[in-house]
Amino acid sequence: MNKRIIYFDRVFDDFKKILIEHKPVEFDLLFWHEMNHSEREKILPEADYLLVATEKIGDEVFSKATKARFLQKTGIGVDNIDLSAANTHGLPVSNTPGANATGVAELTILLILALYRKLPILNKETKNGKWLMWEFRPSSFEMEGKTHGFIGFGNIGRETAKRSKAFGTNIIYYDKYRVSEDQEKELDAQYLSLEEVLKNSDIISLHIPLMPETEGLIGEYELNLMKKNAVLINVSRGGIVQEDALYHALCDGTIAGAGIDVWASEPVSPEHPLLTLDNVIASPHIGAGTRDTLNRVLKMAFQNIKRVNDGEKPEYVVNNGAQKELKL
Repeated sequence: MNKRIIYFDRVFDDFKKILIEHKPVEFDLLFWHEMNHSEREKILPEADYLLVATEKIGDEVFSKATKARFLQKTGIGVDNIDLSAANTHGLPVSNTPGANATGVAELTILLILALYRKLPILNKETKNGKWLMWEFRPSSFEMEGKTHGFIGFGNIGRETAKRSKAFGTNIIYYDKYRVSEDQEKELDAQYLSLEEVLKNSDIISLHIPLMPETEGLIGEYELNLMKKNAVLINVSRGGIVQEDALYHALCDGTIAGAGIDVWASEPVSPEHPLLTLDNVIASPHIGAGTRDTLNRVLKMAFQNIKRVNDGEKPEYVVNNGAQKELKL
Protein backbone atom coordinates (compact mmCIF):
# COMPACT_ATOMS: atom_id res chain seq x y z
CA MET A 1 0.00 0.00 0.00
CA ASN A 2 1.29 3.47 -0.89
CA LYS A 3 2.27 5.81 1.91
CA ARG A 4 -0.07 8.75 2.41
CA ILE A 5 0.89 12.43 2.32
CA ILE A 6 -1.61 15.11 3.31
CA TYR A 7 -1.16 18.53 1.69
CA PHE A 8 -2.73 21.22 3.89
CA ASP A 9 -2.94 24.31 1.69
CA ARG A 10 -5.69 25.15 -0.75
CA VAL A 11 -4.94 24.23 -4.36
CA PHE A 12 -6.31 25.18 -7.75
CA ASP A 13 -6.23 22.93 -10.80
CA ASP A 14 -2.94 24.07 -12.36
CA PHE A 15 -1.09 23.92 -9.06
CA LYS A 16 -2.59 20.56 -8.19
CA LYS A 17 -1.26 19.17 -11.47
CA ILE A 18 2.25 20.37 -10.61
CA LEU A 19 2.07 18.75 -7.17
CA ILE A 20 0.98 15.45 -8.68
CA GLU A 21 3.70 15.64 -11.35
CA HIS A 22 6.38 15.90 -8.66
CA LYS A 23 4.93 13.24 -6.32
CA PRO A 24 6.91 9.99 -6.33
CA VAL A 25 4.82 7.00 -7.44
CA GLU A 26 5.07 5.23 -4.10
CA PHE A 27 2.98 7.91 -2.38
CA ASP A 28 -0.67 8.93 -2.43
CA LEU A 29 -1.26 12.68 -2.14
CA LEU A 30 -4.43 13.76 -0.33
CA PHE A 31 -5.70 17.33 -0.16
CA TRP A 32 -6.92 18.64 3.19
CA HIS A 33 -9.31 21.22 1.76
CA GLU A 34 -10.99 18.64 -0.45
CA MET A 35 -12.07 16.61 2.59
CA ASN A 36 -15.10 17.17 4.79
CA HIS A 37 -14.83 16.98 8.57
CA SER A 38 -15.52 13.26 8.89
CA GLU A 39 -13.05 12.45 6.12
CA ARG A 40 -10.37 14.51 7.87
CA GLU A 41 -11.02 12.76 11.16
CA LYS A 42 -10.61 9.40 9.45
CA ILE A 43 -7.61 10.17 7.22
CA LEU A 44 -5.46 12.23 9.60
CA PRO A 45 -4.54 9.33 11.94
CA GLU A 46 -3.63 7.27 8.85
CA ALA A 47 -1.31 9.87 7.27
CA ASP A 48 2.37 8.96 7.04
CA TYR A 49 3.65 12.42 6.07
CA LEU A 50 2.43 16.01 6.31
CA LEU A 51 3.17 18.64 3.66
CA VAL A 52 2.40 22.35 4.15
CA ALA A 53 3.18 25.71 2.59
CA THR A 54 1.51 28.63 4.42
CA GLU A 55 -1.44 27.04 6.24
CA LYS A 56 -1.18 27.35 10.02
CA ILE A 57 -0.61 23.96 11.57
CA GLY A 58 -0.07 22.88 15.16
CA ASP A 59 -1.23 20.68 18.02
CA GLU A 60 -4.77 20.22 16.73
CA VAL A 61 -3.32 18.37 13.75
CA PHE A 62 -0.25 16.82 15.36
CA SER A 63 -2.20 15.25 18.23
CA LYS A 64 -4.39 13.36 15.75
CA ALA A 65 -1.72 12.54 13.17
CA THR A 66 -0.39 9.76 15.37
CA LYS A 67 1.13 7.78 12.51
CA ALA A 68 2.85 10.76 10.86
CA ARG A 69 6.63 10.55 10.86
CA PHE A 70 7.66 13.82 9.30
CA LEU A 71 6.39 17.30 8.37
CA GLN A 72 7.81 18.94 5.24
CA LYS A 73 7.40 22.69 4.77
CA THR A 74 7.60 24.04 1.21
CA GLY A 75 9.53 27.29 1.45
CA ILE A 76 11.80 28.71 4.08
CA GLY A 77 9.71 30.48 6.75
CA VAL A 78 8.22 28.22 9.40
CA ASP A 79 6.29 30.83 11.40
CA ASN A 80 3.02 29.12 10.38
CA ILE A 81 4.11 25.89 12.11
CA ASP A 82 3.96 25.42 15.88
CA LEU A 83 7.45 23.99 16.31
CA SER A 84 6.99 23.57 20.04
CA ALA A 85 3.95 21.36 19.43
CA ALA A 86 5.89 19.45 16.78
CA ASN A 87 8.63 18.81 19.33
CA THR A 88 6.06 17.66 21.89
CA HIS A 89 4.83 15.07 19.42
CA GLY A 90 8.34 14.15 18.30
CA LEU A 91 7.66 15.28 14.75
CA PRO A 92 10.69 16.44 12.72
CA VAL A 93 10.03 19.52 10.57
CA SER A 94 12.11 20.50 7.54
CA ASN A 95 12.01 23.45 5.14
CA THR A 96 13.51 23.92 1.67
CA PRO A 97 16.34 26.46 2.04
CA GLY A 98 17.66 28.10 -1.10
CA ALA A 99 14.96 26.76 -3.41
CA ASN A 100 13.02 30.03 -3.45
CA ALA A 101 15.99 32.41 -3.35
CA THR A 102 16.01 33.34 -7.04
CA GLY A 103 12.33 34.23 -7.18
CA VAL A 104 12.45 36.39 -4.05
CA ALA A 105 15.70 38.05 -5.15
CA GLU A 106 14.26 38.97 -8.55
CA LEU A 107 11.08 40.38 -6.99
CA THR A 108 13.19 42.51 -4.65
CA ILE A 109 15.02 44.09 -7.60
CA LEU A 110 11.73 44.53 -9.46
CA LEU A 111 10.19 46.42 -6.54
CA ILE A 112 13.25 48.67 -6.19
CA LEU A 113 13.27 49.57 -9.87
CA ALA A 114 9.51 50.09 -10.01
CA LEU A 115 9.66 52.45 -7.02
CA TYR A 116 12.70 54.29 -8.33
CA ARG A 117 11.14 54.82 -11.78
CA LYS A 118 7.56 55.45 -10.55
CA LEU A 119 6.40 52.66 -12.83
CA PRO A 120 2.93 51.96 -11.31
CA ILE A 121 1.99 55.65 -11.43
CA LEU A 122 3.30 56.19 -14.94
CA ASN A 123 1.65 53.01 -16.22
CA LYS A 124 -1.69 54.13 -14.82
CA GLU A 125 -1.45 57.71 -16.06
CA THR A 126 -0.23 56.76 -19.53
CA LYS A 127 -3.20 54.41 -19.94
CA ASN A 128 -5.46 57.26 -18.75
CA GLY A 129 -4.20 59.51 -21.53
CA LYS A 130 -1.67 61.60 -19.59
CA TRP A 131 1.82 62.04 -21.06
CA LEU A 132 4.00 62.64 -17.98
CA MET A 133 7.30 62.60 -19.85
CA TRP A 134 9.01 65.15 -17.61
CA GLU A 135 7.05 65.47 -14.38
CA PHE A 136 8.65 62.57 -12.49
CA ARG A 137 12.24 62.94 -13.64
CA PRO A 138 13.32 64.99 -10.59
CA SER A 139 12.05 62.25 -8.24
CA SER A 140 13.18 59.19 -10.22
CA PHE A 141 16.48 57.42 -9.62
CA GLU A 142 18.88 54.76 -10.87
CA MET A 143 20.28 51.98 -8.73
CA GLU A 144 23.86 52.59 -9.85
CA GLY A 145 25.89 54.30 -7.16
CA LYS A 146 23.29 53.76 -4.44
CA THR A 147 23.92 51.92 -1.20
CA HIS A 148 21.79 48.83 -0.80
CA GLY A 149 21.46 47.78 2.82
CA PHE A 150 20.42 44.25 3.69
CA ILE A 151 18.82 43.18 6.94
CA GLY A 152 19.40 39.45 6.72
CA PHE A 153 22.13 37.99 4.53
CA GLY A 154 21.26 34.34 4.16
CA ASN A 155 20.59 32.55 0.87
CA ILE A 156 17.94 35.02 -0.29
CA GLY A 157 19.84 38.08 0.88
CA ARG A 158 23.03 37.04 -0.89
CA GLU A 159 21.21 36.10 -4.10
CA THR A 160 19.58 39.54 -4.05
CA ALA A 161 22.94 41.19 -3.42
CA LYS A 162 24.42 39.50 -6.51
CA ARG A 163 21.71 41.03 -8.65
CA SER A 164 21.83 44.40 -6.96
CA LYS A 165 25.62 44.51 -7.38
CA ALA A 166 25.14 43.99 -11.13
CA PHE A 167 23.23 47.30 -11.17
CA GLY A 168 26.21 49.05 -9.60
CA THR A 169 25.16 49.36 -5.97
CA ASN A 170 27.33 49.31 -2.85
CA ILE A 171 26.40 46.43 -0.54
CA ILE A 172 26.21 46.72 3.24
CA TYR A 173 24.44 44.29 5.54
CA TYR A 174 23.42 43.36 9.04
CA ASP A 175 22.71 39.82 10.13
CA LYS A 176 22.71 38.01 13.44
CA TYR A 177 25.40 35.81 11.95
CA ARG A 178 28.17 37.38 9.90
CA VAL A 179 28.93 35.54 6.66
CA SER A 180 32.39 34.25 5.78
CA GLU A 181 35.19 36.52 4.63
CA ASP A 182 35.12 34.82 1.21
CA GLN A 183 31.40 35.56 0.82
CA GLU A 184 31.94 39.19 1.80
CA LYS A 185 34.77 39.50 -0.73
CA GLU A 186 32.69 37.90 -3.49
CA LEU A 187 29.96 40.51 -3.08
CA ASP A 188 32.21 43.32 -1.84
CA ALA A 189 29.83 43.46 1.12
CA GLN A 190 30.50 45.34 4.35
CA TYR A 191 29.15 44.12 7.68
CA LEU A 192 27.69 46.88 9.88
CA SER A 193 25.40 47.22 12.87
CA LEU A 194 21.64 47.43 12.29
CA GLU A 195 21.62 51.16 13.03
CA GLU A 196 24.52 51.81 10.66
CA VAL A 197 22.79 49.93 7.86
CA LEU A 198 19.59 51.91 8.40
CA LYS A 199 21.41 55.25 8.49
CA ASN A 200 23.63 54.70 5.45
CA SER A 201 21.37 52.96 2.94
CA ASP A 202 19.43 54.36 0.01
CA ILE A 203 17.66 51.02 -0.29
CA ILE A 204 16.77 48.71 2.60
CA SER A 205 15.56 45.19 1.92
CA LEU A 206 14.47 42.70 4.56
CA HIS A 207 15.47 39.03 4.28
CA ILE A 208 14.98 37.64 7.80
CA PRO A 209 12.56 35.14 9.33
CA LEU A 210 9.71 36.16 11.63
CA MET A 211 10.74 35.17 15.15
CA PRO A 212 10.10 36.65 18.59
CA GLU A 213 13.31 38.69 18.31
CA THR A 214 12.45 40.05 14.84
CA GLU A 215 8.74 40.75 15.32
CA GLY A 216 8.18 44.51 15.02
CA LEU A 217 11.89 45.04 14.36
CA ILE A 218 11.28 47.97 12.01
CA GLY A 219 9.24 50.64 13.79
CA GLU A 220 9.16 54.39 14.26
CA TYR A 221 12.67 54.61 15.70
CA GLU A 222 14.25 52.54 12.93
CA LEU A 223 12.34 54.36 10.16
CA ASN A 224 13.50 57.71 11.53
CA LEU A 225 17.10 56.54 11.18
CA MET A 226 16.66 56.06 7.43
CA LYS A 227 17.38 58.64 4.74
CA LYS A 228 14.45 60.68 3.48
CA ASN A 229 15.05 59.41 -0.06
CA ALA A 230 15.33 55.77 1.06
CA VAL A 231 12.98 52.98 0.01
CA LEU A 232 12.08 49.94 2.13
CA ILE A 233 11.45 46.54 0.57
CA ASN A 234 9.82 43.82 2.65
CA VAL A 235 9.83 40.37 1.04
CA SER A 236 10.35 38.43 4.27
CA ARG A 237 7.39 38.48 6.69
CA GLY A 238 4.84 41.18 7.43
CA GLY A 239 5.16 41.08 11.20
CA ILE A 240 8.74 42.32 11.01
CA VAL A 241 7.56 45.83 10.08
CA GLN A 242 5.22 47.86 12.27
CA GLU A 243 2.72 48.79 9.58
CA ASP A 244 1.21 51.80 11.37
CA ALA A 245 4.67 53.30 11.80
CA LEU A 246 5.47 52.64 8.15
CA TYR A 247 2.25 54.30 7.02
CA HIS A 248 3.03 57.46 8.98
CA ALA A 249 6.65 57.49 7.81
CA LEU A 250 5.50 57.33 4.18
CA CYS A 251 2.86 60.02 4.69
CA ASP A 252 5.26 62.35 6.52
CA GLY A 253 8.11 61.95 4.05
CA THR A 254 10.32 60.23 6.60
CA ILE A 255 11.18 57.76 3.83
CA ALA A 256 10.39 57.92 0.12
CA GLY A 257 8.63 54.65 -0.63
CA ALA A 258 8.01 50.99 0.15
CA GLY A 259 7.59 47.75 -1.73
CA ILE A 260 5.52 45.36 0.36
CA ASP A 261 5.03 41.72 -0.59
CA VAL A 262 4.19 40.41 2.88
CA TRP A 263 1.69 41.63 5.44
CA ALA A 264 1.04 41.28 9.15
CA SER A 265 -2.36 39.80 8.32
CA GLU A 266 -2.83 37.92 5.07
CA PRO A 267 -4.71 38.33 2.87
CA VAL A 268 -4.32 42.06 3.50
CA SER A 269 -7.55 43.99 3.98
CA PRO A 270 -8.59 46.12 0.97
CA GLU A 271 -9.10 48.91 3.53
CA HIS A 272 -5.49 48.83 4.74
CA PRO A 273 -4.12 52.41 4.87
CA LEU A 274 -0.87 51.45 3.14
CA LEU A 275 -2.84 50.46 0.03
CA THR A 276 -4.00 54.07 -0.38
CA LEU A 277 -0.50 55.48 -0.91
CA ASP A 278 1.04 56.17 -4.32
CA ASN A 279 4.54 55.60 -2.91
CA VAL A 280 3.68 52.01 -1.96
CA ILE A 281 3.83 49.04 -4.33
CA ALA A 282 1.80 46.15 -2.94
CA SER A 283 1.80 42.49 -3.91
CA PRO A 284 0.15 39.37 -2.40
CA HIS A 285 3.11 37.38 -0.99
CA ILE A 286 4.44 36.31 -4.39
CA GLY A 287 8.18 36.47 -3.69
CA ALA A 288 8.60 32.81 -4.54
CA GLY A 289 5.65 32.84 -6.91
CA THR A 290 7.11 31.38 -10.09
CA ARG A 291 6.79 28.03 -11.84
CA ASP A 292 10.58 27.70 -11.62
CA THR A 293 10.52 28.08 -7.84
CA LEU A 294 7.64 25.62 -7.53
CA ASN A 295 9.63 23.03 -9.43
CA ARG A 296 12.70 23.46 -7.22
CA VAL A 297 10.75 23.56 -3.95
CA LEU A 298 8.54 20.56 -4.70
CA LYS A 299 11.44 18.50 -5.99
CA MET A 300 13.35 19.18 -2.76
CA ALA A 301 10.28 18.56 -0.58
CA PHE A 302 9.33 15.21 -2.10
CA GLN A 303 12.95 14.06 -2.18
CA ASN A 304 13.17 14.75 1.53
CA ILE A 305 9.98 12.81 2.25
CA LYS A 306 11.37 9.98 0.15
CA ARG A 307 14.59 10.04 2.20
CA VAL A 308 12.60 9.47 5.37
CA ASN A 309 10.53 6.77 3.73
CA ASP A 310 13.78 5.03 2.70
CA GLY A 311 14.99 5.01 6.30
CA GLU A 312 17.32 8.01 6.10
CA LYS A 313 17.27 11.14 8.23
CA PRO A 314 15.57 14.18 6.68
CA GLU A 315 17.65 17.13 5.55
CA TYR A 316 17.20 20.74 6.74
CA VAL A 317 15.42 19.90 10.03
CA VAL A 318 14.50 23.14 11.82
CA ASN A 319 13.31 21.69 15.15
CA ASN A 320 16.15 19.60 16.47
CA GLY A 321 14.15 18.91 19.63
CA ALA A 322 12.01 16.40 17.79
CA GLN A 323 13.00 12.85 18.69
CA LYS A 324 10.45 10.66 16.90
CA GLU A 325 12.12 7.44 15.83
CA LEU A 326 11.97 7.12 12.07
CA LYS A 327 11.10 3.49 11.37
CA LEU A 328 10.35 1.82 8.07
